Amino acid sequence: MKLFHLADLHLGKQVHHFSMLPDQEFILKTIITAVDHVKPDGVMICGDVYDRSVPSEEAVRLFNYFLEELSRRNKYVFIIAGNHDSAARLSFGSHLMESSNVYIADVFHGAPEPIRVRDNFGELNFYLLPFLKPAMVRAVYPDAKIESYQDAVKYVIDKMHVDQKERNVLLAHQFVTGATTSDSEDKVTVGGIDNVDAANFAPFDYTALGHLHRPQDIRVDQIRYCGTPLKYSFSETEDKKITIVELQRKGTVKVNYYPLTPSRDMRTIRGTYDHLTAKSTYDGTNTQDYLRIVLTDETEIPDVAGKLRAIYPNFISIEYDNARTRENKEISPAEALENRSPVELFAEFYELRNNREQSPEQKAFTDEIIKKVWEDEA
Repeated sequence: MKLFHLADLHLGKQVHHFSMLPDQEFILKTIITAVDHVKPDGVMICGDVYDRSVPSEEAVRLFNYFLEELSRRNKYVFIIAGNHDSAARLSFGSHLMESSNVYIADVFHGAPEPIRVRDNFGELNFYLLPFLKPAMVRAVYPDAKIESYQDAVKYVIDKMHVDQKERNVLLAHQFVTGATTSDSEDKVTVGGIDNVDAANFAPFDYTALGHLHRPQDIRVDQIRYCGTPLKYSFSETEDKKITIVELQRKGTVKVNYYPLTPSRDMRTIRGTYDHLTAKSTYDGTNTQDYLRIVLTDETEIPDVAGKLRAIYPNFISIEYDNARTRENKEISPAEALENRSPVELFAEFYELRNNREQSPEQKAFTDEIIKKVWEDEA
């Protein structure tokens, strides 16, 4: 069976006040074109379908279009909720959709039962595990000792009683220890409390992960984050692609890729004002891209934003990199507050208020308090 592995669509997302919906519509249509070209048997969507738990009407309409196009092509579709989704809203009508081979994980109420699909090599079991917090698992299994995300995921997978003689695929949306993050993800981790061990996924022939925006393997290519289909931050420098998984006989899994070209890229350009405004510099490039502009002029340019927008209408940020900014250690937009952990924010606040860093004892004390707050919320 050949499958597209997708995740983290984040439909309805805004990046620095730019709505990404037009770009998301373009890339979903590109994925449909890829479906027609590659002809997979199904598509896995591993969480964060929407950017908000209450998505906009436009975002819902776009996802509805995507599902309709896949259904018209008689593709299996497997969907789980991520931490940005409302599992209850996402799974509305899921039992009706199963008649069209669209399977959406329900609100977590216990270890999922496999969805059994047959191909030329026999039965193939799909387990749909939505984003889990320890509190979700404790609510269903009150007698279990669940103190961490690792405890929660391990306990639920053990409860699945996976038959390892058969072929098994897991869809999950968690942070796996050792994975690499990017600036576009929520950084609410304190001391790694939301980490889970890749060893949990040993019973599965392929684990399709969502949550992190960079495509990457975890130890082996059978445990993989496919990444987002679009760039959502300037730290994501890799070209995007669709992960194509082909499960053959037991023990044989092949992974390939299909390139994705967005209507507008997200990239950084750098140089003096005169260089960046010279026609020879931007001619032949897509000036409609979302840009981070780094000016190296030693003096500030009057009305620089208005002048640059005449050439680069969708630039997201302008910053200077020169002797003055390096000496003043100015904070760049890439280090924006929303992309920093609570521990980092408090440490910076303390230093600003007291004109000195926390002592090791103070840091250990505040880290423990912040960690406890996040654990209680989990």
